[in-house]
Amino acid sequence: MTRDDGRVRAIGRGLIGLVPGLGLSLAVAGAAVLLGDLEAALFGRAWIEPLVLAILLGVAVRAVWTPGPRWVAGIAFCAGPLLEAGVALLGATVSAQAIAAAGLPLLLAVVVLVFGALAGGYLIGRAVGLTPRLSLLIAAGNAICGNSAIVAVAPVIKAEAKDVAAAIGFTAVLGVAVVLLLPLVGAALHLRPETYGVVAGLTVYAVPQVLAAAAPMGPVAVQVGALVKLMRVLMLGPVCVVMGLIAPRLTDQAAVWPRPKLTLNRLIPWFIVAFLLLMGARSLGWISADAAAHIGPIVTAMTVTAMAALGLGVDPRALFRAGPRVAAAASLSIIALAAAAIVLAMLLT
Repeated sequence: MTRDDGRVRAIGRGLIGLVPGLGLSLAVAGAAVLLGDLEAALFGRAWIEPLVLAILLGVAVRAVWTPGPRWVAGIAFCAGPLLEAGVALLGATVSAQAIAAAGLPLLLAVVVLVFGALAGGYLIGRAVGLTPRLSLLIAAGNAICGNSAIVAVAPVIKAEAKDVAAAIGFTAVLGVAVVLLLPLVGAALHLRPETYGVVAGLTVYAVPQVLAAAAPMGPVAVQVGALVKLMRVLMLGPVCVVMGLIAPRLTDQAAVWPRPKLTLNRLIPWFIVAFLLLMGARSLGWISADAAAHIGPIVTAMTVTAMAALGLGVDPRALFRAGPRVAAAASLSIIALAAAAIVLAMLLT
């Protein structure tokens, strides 16, 4: 047998070794999607998104059964390379065209709020006793786009699966609470529809949640909220680049990876470069709107599968131990973000 034959066989064995864990992650992800569809059928919408359900189901499975060695490789693949590829593909669904039309003041407000929320959220997390990486995860989720930001930032800063699960779990609860409570705040403050739309776009996590939160204030609020939210999502790439610069300097000992050396790939991970390149291609029209619409569901499927794998890698007892501090950090961060968003929106509109 030649050396090349040996390499081919080794690669084949490696791919086969992924099958059990990959199949398990896909099964948990499929169950999460089915539960989301059931929610939508019963209540008119999925209050808990499949992405969140996937990680909760994964944690539930891990609570009653710990996957053995034959499952580990596939689960790690889904939580690592598959997740990174999904983040990269996300860039193909984002266009920068709407940013120029919105005007410089609003763009600057989004940039200031995002980085201010990152800094404030990090300081709040550290103040309540969270590790630097978990503090950054919660800050990123609140500052940009909830679960998607946490998913994107996690591999950049080398966060542990239990930290990702904790951040996503509490961010999911807060996301629903914000959708329900923000219209009441807007009505109490007598905000105009365009002002409220800016507040919703700057505060609410996911795009569908922005639409739901803005709908009670009318179509103008919905349109403005969606535009501002898009601008906020576009901050994900620059924020991940900044996180890549920060990550090697984090000092907490909880991370499962060794402290990396400052190489180009460490400073700017490959999937962030790919995200920015694909976003540029989408903005230049090289990726059509129709193609982007087809890529979106693929990204969602990859991300849900990765979240299932992350859940399967979590020790629920460690998650519960971190609960009160995570809840405090996430709650205080979103309250501060909402207050800052209201002030900025009033100044801009």
